[in-house]
Amino acid sequence: MRIDKIINNNIISARDGQGRELMAMGKGIGFGQKPGNEIDDKAVEKIFRLENIDNKEYFKELLASLPLEHIRLAADIISYAKESLGLILSQNVYLTLTDHIGFTLNRHREGMIFNNALYDEVRLFYPLEYSVGRYALELIEERTSCRLAEDEAASIALHLVNGEMNSAMGTTFVMVKMMREMMEIIEEQITIPSGRTYPRERLIADLKQLANRLVSEEPISGWQDDLLYEFVRENYKEEYRIINKLSEYIENEYQCSMTEEEIIYLVLNIKRMRDLYTC
Repeated sequence: MRIDKIINNNIISARDGQGRELMAMGKGIGFGQKPGNEIDDKAVEKIFRLENIDNKEYFKELLASLPLEHIRLAADIISYAKESLGLILSQNVYLTLTDHIGFTLNRHREGMIFNNALYDEVRLFYPLEYSVGRYALELIEERTSCRLAEDEAASIALHLVNGEMNSAMGTTFVMVKMMREMMEIIEEQITIPSGRTYPRERLIADLKQLANRLVSEEPISGWQDDLLYEFVRENYKEEYRIINKLSEYIENEYQCSMTEEEIIYLVLNIKRMRDLYTC
């Protein structure tokens, strides 16, 4: 690994053996070094490969401006998410989460605390990512002596969701809000008893997949069975009414259209749920 530029004592810009640009982090890695020098791999704690990061220059500036401990925290949280839960995350999460942790710690020290309006929704729809957020709070307190509010577990989880979807934070907020509203529409019509979680978890998984498709505006192609569609509309009228109401709300509120296939799929799931709870 050959140095391109010294960012600070702990961060350098470098090239790997194939000439690809990267950032290397390590305590004192840049001290006394010059561009063109080779770096001992043992001095490197973390490598950030830049080819998949959208805003490379901002990321370089961010790494240069933040304390090494903040960068380590973000990198260790992301490593934990990948290794313990198998999450597949884009490189951009290193930028967004590092930025968020630095901003949040500064805000905390200034006594500025804000609530996450989607706290309950994140816990419900993204329990794995939320568990990483809880781990992150413990790690941050251990290393900085700052105990962040519980809402921050949800905020960190949202950054991980962004990393999984490779989307902007605004897109993720819209998707989570949409899922919450879809769940509310369904639960206004159907009571799901507590203590019986599988149908609820199945419904949550279906709504996540649907919201992701609607917000990303990905085209959908799959089976089409007109006879089945007609059978469902004629025989499961109440369930079809519920999901059709949901579809109309989404179209009016978000200008997104559910396909008939998606409507029928949810109708069948709602029918199975209602049959289970009336047994």
